[in-house]
Amino acid sequence: MKIYDTPAGPFPARVRIALAEKGMMPRVEFVPVDLLKGEHKTPEFRQRSYSGTVPVLELDDGTFMSECTAITVYFDELDGNPVLTGGTPRRQGIVHMMTRRAELELQEAISIYFHHATPGLGPQVEVYQNKEWGLYQRDKALRGMRYFNSVVQSRSFIADDSFSMADIAVLGGLIFAGYVDLAIPADCGALADWHARMQERPSVKDWTAVAKEALAAT
Repeated sequence: MKIYDTPAGPFPARVRIALAEKGMMPRVEFVPVDLLKGEHKTPEFRQRSYSGTVPVLELDDGTFMSECTAITVYFDELDGNPVLTGGTPRRQGIVHMMTRRAELELQEAISIYFHHATPGLGPQVEVYQNKEWGLYQRDKALRGMRYFNSVVQSRSFIADDSFSMADIAVLGGLIFAGYVDLAIPADCGALADWHARMQERPSVKDWTAVAKEALAAT
């Protein structure tokens, strides 16, 4: 199997952390995609990912699968032990609900802010920008941080009492927030504490090391 991505990317981080949690990193070959050169927007790449985004999983039979949640579910179910995405219908529903909230209220909002209200990936890639829309999404992301702060005030993890895909999605959002200097608000102590605890997980430490090496090489 192959995964097309950029090692330090906040969306690819979600899949890489999930793979590390499952002990499946050795089963995947990673193929780098240069976002600054717009390789993800070429017609060739869009044959793999309609939206022109990373990561993309290529299965051995030639099937392509994009979107972080879909890829995570696929790997989590491979060994018959879906600890990140389900286990019971109730937990599956809650994990998916909280994952989608993390995407809408945090990671995707920060992505829009990045692409519209900052230089983003540069003029060759950012062919259209709406700064007002970008700044609105920045403020939405800050509201999202306050929402997730309220969530982890009453429990240790985002969805329930154990680590899940929802935690990984919030981590992805905060990774992106770090890239655009969007700090966790000072009044979000519970979220800051949760984030500090997540940094101690081996899967997150491994990704951080890979990301630092990739960024140093650019």
